[in-house]
Amino acid sequence: MSPRSIGVVMNGVTGRMGYRQHLVRSVLAINEQGGVPLSGGERVLLRPVLVGRSPEKLERLAADHGIAEWTTDLDAALASDDNLIYFDAQVTQARVKAVLKAIEAGKHVYAEKPTAETVADALMLAEAAAARGVKNGVVQDKLFLPGLLKLKRLIDGGFFGRILSVRGEFGYWVFEGDWQEAQRPSWNYRTEDGGGIVLDMFPHWAYVLENLFGRVTSVYAQAVTHVPERVDERGETYQATADDAAYGVFELEGGIIAQINSSWSVRVNRDELVEFQVDGTHGSAVAGLRNCRIQHRAATPKPVWNPDLPVTARFRDGWQEVPDNAEFDNGFKIQWEMFVRHVLQDAPFPHDFASGARGVRLAELGLRSSAEGRRLEVEA
Repeated sequence: MSPRSIGVVMNGVTGRMGYRQHLVRSVLAINEQGGVPLSGGERVLLRPVLVGRSPEKLERLAADHGIAEWTTDLDAALASDDNLIYFDAQVTQARVKAVLKAIEAGKHVYAEKPTAETVADALMLAEAAAARGVKNGVVQDKLFLPGLLKLKRLIDGGFFGRILSVRGEFGYWVFEGDWQEAQRPSWNYRTEDGGGIVLDMFPHWAYVLENLFGRVTSVYAQAVTHVPERVDERGETYQATADDAAYGVFELEGGIIAQINSSWSVRVNRDELVEFQVDGTHGSAVAGLRNCRIQHRAATPKPVWNPDLPVTARFRDGWQEVPDNAEFDNGFKIQWEMFVRHVLQDAPFPHDFASGARGVRLAELGLRSSAEGRRLEVEA
């Protein structure tokens, strides 16, 4: 018996993230492997219905991948009973209105983060989905990175003893757009268009910290615009009104202190674009996108500070690589499969709109902390 299929309305897949990670590496990849496996042995295929503003881009995208359905009419796509799921990867400013339409149409909704620009709107979406009785989820892809999965394995195995602190470094140099083309769209650097690294990255840090280490109880942040002028996609100079770097200190329940720097104005001098160092009483670890290195307390050297003599030992040589011990699939694809099983079989899916709202709240508090120059409590 051939697997059945369900319609998935995908809005915003002409953008970089929506196209690469969600359409190609998730939905189409799932179909190539025969569909989402369900608990009873059945498989279900995903039938993408592409939605966007540009018919030319949609038609070209559909033709390139053999997709039969595309439209610029979101209402028409939502009106079809065959389409069970609505997915949103638009710019943040367009998300709330479209997601509300999908909820009102009775669709189960999966969305990129942040779910909204404000906590009020993020909570409104969570409440609307609950009132309508539709399943809802938000992308929290960093939890499925091989490096963080290894870190979670260490935590669950008690490797660290009592965890003391977490230090994170994320970012890279985004070119200004004048002498080299920028790697990110210009709206990312305009507050009026929903840009800013705090709104982009603090929702990530919220769920990473919450799921691995504990609830965030306070935040102190400094958000800055290091590069005030950039060049857009048309070659026109514009003022960067949004923050391109943020330096945050987060207190977690249990007394853990987390410091995370996020920047699009930093040059990379580490092994991966994001790295987290976790220090505990029994051991330490440094986890990136894929790799994780550890140093147990029994193997910890005893450095002595002496600026008059050169260092003869390479400190990194005293760290051990954590083995994979498993095959790691694409994190976006894994979460898509989880959400489909959540919709069809009520399988667990903790990454709902309420967790998305907590991420938006941390971003909002981070911006407010920076503006007011003070530490802010995060209510339970």
